[in-house]
Amino acid sequence: MAELGRKRVAIAGLGGVGGRHLLTLTRLGIGRFNLAEMDAFELANFNRQAGARCSTIGLPKLEVMAGLAQDINPELDLRLFPEGLTDGNLVSFLDGADLYVDSLDFFAFEARRAVFAACDRMGIPAITAAPLGMGAALLCFRPGGMTFEDYFRLAGCDPFEQSLRLLVGLAPAHLHAGYLADRSRVDLAGGNGPSTAMACELCAGIAGSEALRILLHRSGGRWAPHGLQFDAYRQRLARTWIPWGNAHPLQRLRLALARRFLAPARTTA
Repeated sequence: MAELGRKRVAIAGLGGVGGRHLLTLTRLGIGRFNLAEMDAFELANFNRQAGARCSTIGLPKLEVMAGLAQDINPELDLRLFPEGLTDGNLVSFLDGADLYVDSLDFFAFEARRAVFAACDRMGIPAITAAPLGMGAALLCFRPGGMTFEDYFRLAGCDPFEQSLRLLVGLAPAHLHAGYLADRSRVDLAGGNGPSTAMACELCAGIAGSEALRILLHRSGGRWAPHGLQFDAYRQRLARTWIPWGNAHPLQRLRLALARRFLAPARTTA
């Protein structure tokens, strides 16, 4: 616990998963955080975000979530970035971090690429846990290992293709796809998709467990191109291994099938 109290975790985004990551890691005993968030709470956040409630509508997410975390541990060391994550503050945001936990909006492609690249340069391990359906998908990137860009290959792609590659790369097992009732709700080109509170809760539990392993240098972790997806609704767990990431032949086939499956949503965008 003393060692965890000295660790610093950087979290970009305090919405659906980010707010829950912060509270989970605070309860775990992490004592220092770098937090970046520029948005305020609104009614649309109520289905999944830890800080969204009637009393917080219109309030800055950073202010609300920092207050909730400090109410759990008043001795937290917080460095706050109310302008969000930018090119100008990226290095200072990651300064001193022992771990980065990705919580950016799914469609924040350029910011996500930039922060993962910076983590690799600065020797900081990085976790991304994505809420998908009623489950979660986990990927971890270690400095000197397979990079985020090598795995997802987003460079040069339009927003729809970047969304597709991120989605299929995160969850090649597609455990969540079987119960999607209305494909029109998935609008990758328009930057919209369904979300559930259960998925965000699962993300926090899975990412928190992996953070514990990484921060205490314990064995047993799996780094990209290895990944994990758990779907609570289907009660299924899949451990994935995608060498070459989205360049793998089977992954290219999955991408082609996903393009066809989501084509109606793209047409109506």
